[in-house]
Amino acid sequence: MTNRRIPSLTPARRAAGLLAGLALGAAVLAGCSSEGASTDCGLDACTVTFDRGVEAKASILGVDAKLVSAQGDQVTIEVAGEQVTLTTGQQATEVGGLFVTLDSATDTQVKVRISRNQNG
Repeated sequence: MTNRRIPSLTPARRAAGLLAGLALGAAVLAGCSSEGASTDCGLDACTVTFDRGVEAKASILGVDAKLVSAQGDQVTIEVAGEQVTLTTGQQATEVGGLFVTLDSATDTQVKVRISRNQNG
């Protein structure tokens, strides 16, 4: 029988592995996916950046979100099957059991924050 010595992991490697595992776990829990959009999700909130001029949609926090239309700083999105029209700077609006805020609207992108609570 041969005794093999297993090298111990350095603290930096352990920390890197832990962080990678936490990031993967958060992504799985948030369950984000998208087409024509990018998502940045945590456990209770996501920032979705929709590309304008395409059929942009994202699946986040267990619901689907879709960019319906955008004119200037006024944007209509659909969250969990319900449509809402938002304006930049407006307080969070409840739709489909979530709170939605329009962060910005440019010629090329629309950025919204969708959270489980009003202060998220």
